[in-house]
Amino acid sequence: MVENIRHAKELEEEMRQNLLEWVRKMDSGLVFLDQNKQGSYIYNDVNNLFLSQCYNCKKVAVWVHQNLVFPAHRLGPEPNADLPEAIVQDFEEARTILNYSPRGAAALLRLSIQKLCAFLGEKGKNIDDDIASLVSKGLNPLVQKSLDVVRVIGNEAVHPGVIDLKDDPDTALRLLGLVNIIAEQMISHPKAIREMYEQLPEGKKQAIEQRNEKALKGATP
Repeated sequence: MVENIRHAKELEEEMRQNLLEWVRKMDSGLVFLDQNKQGSYIYNDVNNLFLSQCYNCKKVAVWVHQNLVFPAHRLGPEPNADLPEAIVQDFEEARTILNYSPRGAAALLRLSIQKLCAFLGEKGKNIDDDIASLVSKGLNPLVQKSLDVVRVIGNEAVHPGVIDLKDDPDTALRLLGLVNIIAEQMISHPKAIREMYEQLPEGKKQAIEQRNEKALKGATP
């Protein structure tokens, strides 16, 4: 476009320079105003700011140049449906800011892991100790190794609100996955089993409970 404008013989020099300046501003990606005069009215045209409407949900999106600014674009997996609301809020905030501040997202997710450990009955103060305790209660031991990989525990551990300067988008994405893995194993799976058990006929449940009582009595020295 710039070359076409420069070599357009039909354009007067002033118009040519105005168009080149306009293209330069558009390429900058910044929102800017152009004064527009029509008759007795003067108003400003807004450039590099666009609205679009979804064909399906009919909601409006806001774009600056080629970047979607509203609604915020969220990266990574969605939160496990069984996570407590307070943790979901931190999780979603981390997804929202991950592209702009991976260190901030990672700090939020470490805090989410500590909150999740507390929700599961642990102390919620030392991730290393809490995860070790959860492993003894059924959490896959590989989760401990995964946490080591993303520097959640060990010598490079961070406390809530403290940012690790080495954090990058990949670290934050791994932490998103780990929050969901812990929730899936320690909340969702037990919940699904309880729901399946509750759907059994009452007679079947009584028979299972009687069998379990007999097994316990037989195991008692």
